Amino acid sequence: MAAAGGSPSIVEYFGGEGGYRCGYCKAATGNLSCGMWAHSMTVQDYQDLIDRGWRRSGKYVYKPIMNQTCCPQYTIRCQVLHFQPSRSHKKAVKKVLKFLSKGEVSKMAGEEEPMDSHGGDAVASDFMLRSASDVSQPELTPLHVESEEKVETEIQEKEEMIKDVTEEKVESGSLETHAKEEKPESSEPSNSAKNVHATPKPGKGADLSKPLCRKAKDIRRERKLQKLLQKQTRMVEDPLLQVEPQVLFSETSKSKPNQAKCIEDFIFSSLPEDAIHQLEVRLVPVSSEDPQFKSSFSQSAALFAKYQMAIHQDTPSDCDEHQFTRFLCDSPLEAENPTNGPDCGYGSFHQQYWLHGKIIAVGVIDILPYCVSSVYLYYDPDYSFLSLGVYSALREIAFTRQLHEKAPDLSYYYMGFYIHSCPKMRYKGQYRPSDLLCPETYVWVPIEQCLPSLEHSKYCRFNQDSNAVDDGRIKELDRVRVLHKRTIMPYSVYKKRRKGPSDEASVQQYANLVGKMCSERMLLFRS
Repeated sequence: MAAAGGSPSIVEYFGGEGGYRCGYCKAATGNLSCGMWAHSMTVQDYQDLIDRGWRRSGKYVYKPIMNQTCCPQYTIRCQVLHFQPSRSHKKAVKKVLKFLSKGEVSKMAGEEEPMDSHGGDAVASDFMLRSASDVSQPELTPLHVESEEKVETEIQEKEEMIKDVTEEKVESGSLETHAKEEKPESSEPSNSAKNVHATPKPGKGADLSKPLCRKAKDIRRERKLQKLLQKQTRMVEDPLLQVEPQVLFSETSKSKPNQAKCIEDFIFSSLPEDAIHQLEVRLVPVSSEDPQFKSSFSQSAALFAKYQMAIHQDTPSDCDEHQFTRFLCDSPLEAENPTNGPDCGYGSFHQQYWLHGKIIAVGVIDILPYCVSSVYLYYDPDYSFLSLGVYSALREIAFTRQLHEKAPDLSYYYMGFYIHSCPKMRYKGQYRPSDLLCPETYVWVPIEQCLPSLEHSKYCRFNQDSNAVDDGRIKELDRVRVLHKRTIMPYSVYKKRRKGPSDEASVQQYANLVGKMCSERMLLFRS
């Protein structure tokens, strides 16, 4: 996708920001990053920036200094076209479906819920942003680290595994019994054969007054058949039920016979007609001119405050409407609607989850030329039992696959940063297949190849080619575009007009970090 034909991105580079408290390991001065304020930004520029390890928090865009920061943060992306839900993912979706259809509340309700299972990297540390110049926006206030995802307990997993193994043994045992019965009888029947046909003693054997025992596998098959027949009956009565209006997928995205179910089979499973609850997901552009965004702003802001105070122990002043706006509503991304893009266009959005006329969760996302980038998730703590962190991530993966149908280049889901040195943050690697970004050459490497190296060292170069270099590095500093006194000029002209000490070292650092394409497209503001 070519750069937008509208206004170019305007950024103000601050340089290195160091010595702040880390939100992951709690080191007092371990968080090190470089940052810049984005007054405006095209979606293509931000796509290229996150492909070089940058992320945004509101309008502040930052990049960890990977080889120096206490907790290296590696950009991670999921290949949505090949994504298959894991066992724990399926359980999370079924939990939501059971609640919607029958009002069932998970037994895990009393335990702490998987929180922000995606995004949230923008608040990974309590960094204080340096004040911008006279054309800059106010600095951001400290925000707290996202809470980790705490997946289903190992005990529950083991219990299910034991149950499955037991059923398999029962079934295999039954098969063996039938096999023995079908063997040709010898001239002398065996003792076991005699016992089979013998009349059971009092108090032992089958109770003839009760129905025969049935295999668990047969019971499951019968239930599945009944559900299928009910669904087909409803479809005949009302053809509109065959397809969910908001989700149209090509034949290639649907599961085929004898193949594992895809994510859509779980997410968009039909609810019974007598379902107790109905969940509606609305995609709302982050724009003060959008009527849905305006009408839901107060409720959305109140939910954010409730979430931050309950989950992150924020004070009311830490999460008031002003902070909510600056953190999750102010976006530097300029909305774009090209003819070859998705119907909703590119830019920043809130994906709102409505239940009975009330917002219970909001996923903040950026829709970019090649990906959906998760920014943050907040939800009503009263619904913690629904594993909304996991559920919303799966919905966003399915949504990305939907967008791919109209925009073929859009085929990745970015979950922010993967932090292997923090065990609580490793859950993002469970959405497979995933890639990690090499911090030196900016190439993508399958996460399976990266994990062995990360076990030995916090900071790693994933590209195994020792001769490989950053192909996107700047080669001619004079080609960097500068905005000075409302005039656009190359750096070669600006440095001649500049008065005072040279800022070449700072501009060189900026150009190296944003790369050749962005440095020659974006405008670097200089006072």
